[in-house]
Amino acid sequence: MLRLLALLAALSPAAATAQPHCNGQTQIDANFCAMEKWEIADRELNRLWSQVKPAADARGTGQALLAEQRAWLKRRDATCGPEQASGGSAAPMFYWDCMEQETLRRNQVLRALQ
Repeated sequence: MLRLLALLAALSPAAATAQPHCNGQTQIDANFCAMEKWEIADRELNRLWSQVKPAADARGTGQALLAEQRAWLKRRDATCGPEQASGGSAAPMFYWDCMEQETLRRNQVLRALQ
């Protein structure tokens, strides 16, 4: 289901147009807005990871950090998965909001490792 939503989002004309202020008026707008917010947080996570992981490797703690990151991904998915399965037109919004919040928390952890 998540792959289908991502595919539809990528093919949708609404996805091609950025909604920087997320001021749409429909549930679809709210769903895309939530996804876009998560994408911003995810890009930051990837940026942080690209800095933190090599530093951890240099200290000899890279494997432990990688194991921690993988465990976090499983926890994030287990936490947010039920939001997606709840059904209804707002389910994607709740799912992406959960993904954003979990990612923002992880970003704080990674920032502390810099």
